[in-house]
Amino acid sequence: MTASAQHFLVITALGADRPGIVNTITRHVSSCGCNIEDSRLAMLGEEFTFIMLLSGSWNAITMIESTLPLKGAELELLIVMKRTTGQARPVTPETVWVQVEVPDSPHLIERFTALFDAHNMNIAELVSRTKPAQDDAPPQLFIQITAHSPASSDASIIEQAFKALCTELHAQGTISVVNYP
Repeated sequence: MTASAQHFLVITALGADRPGIVNTITRHVSSCGCNIEDSRLAMLGEEFTFIMLLSGSWNAITMIESTLPLKGAELELLIVMKRTTGQARPVTPETVWVQVEVPDSPHLIERFTALFDAHNMNIAELVSRTKPAQDDAPPQLFIQITAHSPASSDASIIEQAFKALCTELHAQGTISVVNYP
């Protein structure tokens, strides 16, 4: 199928986790003739969320749009769908990965996302988890972020800013910057 004949759809499914639910959804996607281009799954409390970028012919995308709401109701899932376009990913000459562990409190994730925003970096992935308090230790927040820079920059600037933020917040953090030629 040529790229111009490809159609794309983003789907988010949210509902109670149970064995076989992801297989049921992916089987339905395949039975409609769609391909899963990209996907993410996360467990949040007792709920799961599954996000997929699907591709297929106009007929395949239309079929999933018309049948998935019924399948979602049958599976007690909240389904959200949106047509999109397939685009080549922009060149990102710099990728930054950070991992942070910090005593949990409000606004921490916001502080780290603001750091990347201030350096004109696009956050591609963010994962956070809170580990409950144990014994005398307070709850701990674990954050992982992957970000891309659309332009070459001096890696030491983001590294210094990240280290300063970790120091300010009493966080343990690591940063890795990869520059692509």
